[in-house]
Amino acid sequence: MLRFVLIHGTSHGAWCFERLTAALAARGHVVHGVELPGHAQRVAEPASAAGYRDAVMEAIQPGDVLVGHSMGAWVMTLAADALPDVRHLVYLAGPLPVDGATMLDSLSIMAREPDEQASTVGSEPIFDYHTMGPDGASLYFAPDSAKEAFYHDCDPRTASWAAARLTPQPLAPLMETVRLSNFWGADIPRSFIQCDLDRMFPPRCAEVSAERLGVHRLHITSSHSPFLSRPQALAQLLERAVDTPAQRPPRPGL
Repeated sequence: MLRFVLIHGTSHGAWCFERLTAALAARGHVVHGVELPGHAQRVAEPASAAGYRDAVMEAIQPGDVLVGHSMGAWVMTLAADALPDVRHLVYLAGPLPVDGATMLDSLSIMAREPDEQASTVGSEPIFDYHTMGPDGASLYFAPDSAKEAFYHDCDPRTASWAAARLTPQPLAPLMETVRLSNFWGADIPRSFIQCDLDRMFPPRCAEVSAERLGVHRLHITSSHSPFLSRPQALAQLLERAVDTPAQRPPRPGL
């Protein structure tokens, strides 16, 4: 039996893991879904990188397996830096932070091909589907854009259900510079899962994140949201991920 702590991504909440939770529980595991401040049932709370980190730290018990999806992978790393007594970190279609950069800058950096010039913030895939809120402080998904970005391999009913539950993504945490003082030397066991039909986290970002983590990529044929479209397959792959060793220490930069 393992205890999985699941950390959601942009605009989502712990609700998105309902099917995966059931699949993992059926395989004998314990599951806890984290709700980040500023999202879903905590939408009225202020959002910050520190608040995200603390929400995860409050949920962690020694020996847990942390699964960070999309933005949640970035948040997971902040928590692991502060509280490294975990069994394994699973990066599910999500970035490893670039030390000393914001999350948005990290995505821009990783999305570039090696021979490209530096791009500006705003070239990340997240901006292909979001629109800026009127206050300039949040990013929004229209339902059709959400279905295209996250749920294109889900049945129509599931896609509509999920798109209707999204909340605005606070922009401030994504623009905070973070530095990790412990993570790079802790050598916590870790793995990376790439969603091969992903439209939000492109293959280049997956390649760079896995290479910097020092791991070989595991793969699932799904959109950005396999916890909804393929929960049983993802549950099996998470078990496999926990037993997948890293090849070398993680790297703070490119």
